[in-house]
Amino acid sequence: MTSLHHQKDEKANKKESPDLKGTFISVMMLGLFILASWFGVYALFVIR
Repeated sequence: MTSLHHQKDEKANKKESPDLKGTFISVMMLGLFILASWFGVYALFVIR
Protein backbone atom coordinates (compact mmCIF):
# COMPACT_ATOMS: atom_id res chain seq x y z
CA MET A 1 0.00 0.00 0.00
CA THR A 2 2.76 2.47 0.82
CA SER A 3 4.63 1.80 -2.43
CA LEU A 4 1.43 2.44 -4.42
CA HIS A 5 0.88 5.68 -2.52
CA HIS A 6 4.51 6.64 -3.16
CA GLN A 7 4.11 6.06 -6.93
CA LYS A 8 1.04 8.30 -7.01
CA ASP A 9 3.00 11.05 -5.27
CA GLU A 10 5.82 10.80 -7.85
CA LYS A 11 3.36 11.06 -10.73
CA ALA A 12 1.67 14.05 -9.13
CA ASN A 13 5.03 15.80 -8.69
CA LYS A 14 5.96 15.19 -12.33
CA LYS A 15 2.66 16.63 -13.56
CA GLU A 16 2.96 19.74 -11.41
CA SER A 17 6.43 20.71 -12.63
CA PRO A 18 6.12 22.83 -15.78
CA ASP A 19 8.04 22.07 -18.95
CA LEU A 20 10.64 24.84 -19.17
CA LYS A 21 12.36 23.75 -22.38
CA GLY A 22 10.68 26.49 -24.42
CA THR A 23 11.56 29.09 -21.82
CA PHE A 24 15.20 28.00 -21.85
CA ILE A 25 15.37 28.21 -25.65
CA SER A 26 13.77 31.67 -25.62
CA VAL A 27 16.23 32.94 -23.01
CA MET A 28 19.18 31.53 -24.95
CA MET A 29 17.98 33.20 -28.16
CA LEU A 30 17.57 36.51 -26.34
CA GLY A 31 21.08 36.16 -24.89
CA LEU A 32 22.54 35.45 -28.33
CA PHE A 33 20.77 38.51 -29.72
CA ILE A 34 22.18 40.70 -26.94
CA LEU A 35 25.70 39.33 -27.49
CA ALA A 36 25.43 39.86 -31.24
CA SER A 37 24.31 43.44 -30.61
CA TRP A 38 27.24 44.11 -28.29
CA PHE A 39 29.74 42.66 -30.78
CA GLY A 40 28.14 44.66 -33.59
CA VAL A 41 28.44 47.91 -31.66
CA TYR A 42 32.02 47.04 -30.68
CA ALA A 43 32.88 46.32 -34.33
CA LEU A 44 31.49 49.72 -35.32
CA PHE A 45 33.57 51.34 -32.58
CA VAL A 46 36.76 49.58 -33.71
CA ILE A 47 36.21 50.40 -37.39
CA ARG A 48 35.84 54.12 -36.68
